[in-house]
Amino acid sequence: MSSSDARIGAAYDGRAAEYIEIAGALEQMDARDRDVIAAWRDATPGALLDAGCGPGHWTEFLSIGGREAWGVDLSAEFIASARAAFPAVRLEVGSFRELPVESGSLGGILAWYSLIHTSPADVPAVLSEFARTLAPGGGLLIGFFDGEPREPFAHAVAPAYYWTPEALGDLLADAGFAVTGGERRGREPGEISARPHASVTAIIPRSAD
Repeated sequence: MSSSDARIGAAYDGRAAEYIEIAGALEQMDARDRDVIAAWRDATPGALLDAGCGPGHWTEFLSIGGREAWGVDLSAEFIASARAAFPAVRLEVGSFRELPVESGSLGGILAWYSLIHTSPADVPAVLSEFARTLAPGGGLLIGFFDGEPREPFAHAVAPAYYWTPEALGDLLADAGFAVTGGERRGREPGEISARPHASVTAIIPRSAD
């Protein structure tokens, strides 16, 4: 694990209980997020990875209907809590920079607000690792804070960066993805964060596409 990953994992370990209390259950998530992720899940065949799974609620959500889904996160505290809450779901401590899976073995990757702490200089390498693990036709859904691309801001746990669908779309194309959609929106009163939201979807093209 890189030194930056270790720092992020330690930062979340130190505030895991606080984070889980305010954002550790599916019921605390915005219904629009649930709709976006459910639609992506149901349209994405094959094994699904929740990359940066945090408390594990989205991993469990991906597994609905008997789907093969597993989660990986830098925080040992998150993984311990997630295993207790969702004992039927596979959850592991690790980095999405080097995923312990064969090339082309995954059907889809969810990276929901988990790339925000990755240095912009390192994001292309992470996207290339995602591309390596996905089968042809495999899909990726990324959620993030919408703002000036690569601009840092003071996140409550660890330094983080804004992106836009367009800026991430350029990097996704460079990594071999075809962007299939994106959305952005402001926040509703009562949401956990006040910063604007965005997401982007992409696939690994099949050879005949």
